[in-house]
Amino acid sequence: MNLSQIPIFVLCGGMGTRLREETEFKPKPMVTIGKHPILWHILQSYSKFGFRRFILCLGYKSEMIKSYFHNFFSFNNDCTINLKNNKTVIHESIEQIDWEVTMAYTGEKSMTGSRIAQAAKKYVGESEHFGVTYGDGLTDVNLADEFYFHLNHKKIGTILGVNPPSRFGELEVEGDQVVCFREKPDFENDWINGGYFFFRREFLSYLSEDENCILERAPLFNLARDGELKVYKHKGFWACMDTQRDRDILVKMVEEGNTPWLTKK
Repeated sequence: MNLSQIPIFVLCGGMGTRLREETEFKPKPMVTIGKHPILWHILQSYSKFGFRRFILCLGYKSEMIKSYFHNFFSFNNDCTINLKNNKTVIHESIEQIDWEVTMAYTGEKSMTGSRIAQAAKKYVGESEHFGVTYGDGLTDVNLADEFYFHLNHKKIGTILGVNPPSRFGELEVEGDQVVCFREKPDFENDWINGGYFFFRREFLSYLSEDENCILERAPLFNLARDGELKVYKHKGFWACMDTQRDRDILVKMVEEGNTPWLTKK
């Protein structure tokens, strides 16, 4: 199957209130990790496996995301602008990008399921499958492998399962006696939603355009109840930029040249 034709819906409309230091002025997907917004990193992580068709589900401060892509090459390359006729010449392009980006406004207050339903109604096209992700998560999972896993099991949905990172030391106690201390342990037998999904188009019947439709509630709950949701387990790198601390960690990784989500394995 030609992965370049699979539409990937990226949820870009939320207000990102827990990262208020940044999102007061810009939507969370436009918060920079190094010199690029995290949205650029997410699209790059898909494109390295052959995905290139992206539908951005916009809401809060959508004009900033639209401006970024309208001016993508001038933002990312040297350019000369003739202010008399507004002609722009892009000099040597350092960005080898082959993306098709559709920007779909899905409302200021819409929840995640509503955003997907609205955008898919117009832009899923004839595709029998589509992907979904959030605008704030990074992983080094092989997304092509996850997609083929999705195809092979023939259920409606696939969710990426990752081990939850711990931010605190874990205490094992007996009464008031600490018998074991583990600093920030890995929960290798626990799985959480890693935010990278693939669905057959039948999943759209589980969604609603009503602004209160939340992907992570009734749609996924009902899909699991119907026995139509599989998990693709990934024990490698995964991070969610939920707070300023999360962003600081990702920025440090980029500064050190440690970007596993951009390296194809």
